[in-house]
Amino acid sequence: MTDRKAQLAGNLAKVEERIAAACVAAGRKREEVTLIVVTKTYPADDVRILSELGVRHVAENRDQDAAPKAAACADLLLSWHFVGQLQTNKVRSVVGYADVVQSVDRARLVTALSKEAVRRERELGCLIQVALDAEETGRGERGGVGTGGIEELAGLVAGAPGLRLDGLMTVAPLTGPYAGRELAAFERLMDLSTDLRSAHPAANMVSAGMSADLEQAVAAGATHVRVGTAVLGVRPRLG
Repeated sequence: MTDRKAQLAGNLAKVEERIAAACVAAGRKREEVTLIVVTKTYPADDVRILSELGVRHVAENRDQDAAPKAAACADLLLSWHFVGQLQTNKVRSVVGYADVVQSVDRARLVTALSKEAVRRERELGCLIQVALDAEETGRGERGGVGTGGIEELAGLVAGAPGLRLDGLMTVAPLTGPYAGRELAAFERLMDLSTDLRSAHPAANMVSAGMSADLEQAVAAGATHVRVGTAVLGVRPRLG
């Protein structure tokens, strides 16, 4: 085993212990929570190692990094999640490799994703990104739609050819009433998920929590946690 593989295996084991312990504390089964490893800024070689170690879900937030990496790992059995703010001019590239886009937050993006998914004759999973730092009908500092915009946007996704409404995603906000209150933020997301599922029962995915707050996400009921630093280490500075 290479030094890097040993390092990643050790980190993965620690994260697995954290998730398992959080599930026990919340009275949940371990299989209710899916780990997504955020591989941004790290090379395709690391993705290959993670695949060898049993990771099946990876996430990226910048198309210029993700596209060549996904191409280099096209032979691997992985589900690719796009989690960053997505500009419409990057949609054609992203739909080429992403299985799920977790950052759907405006009607224009839904239209662009649908058009490209149809062109490629594939189905793309979509999560509505919820901004808990935004006004009811506003947008968040790091993307996302205010809580008042979820219903309309979800309806657009559900009715768009080539798209599948999978659920909701959020990032713990740095400002606003939920700043520093990760558990409360994730519990709010779960309430919003319950509301969404009353109209769209299959949209049961809830993506929340990262390296620092995965326990709070599991406690609230998240189905997916997005962990980067705790698995891959402190990322090198870009640029």
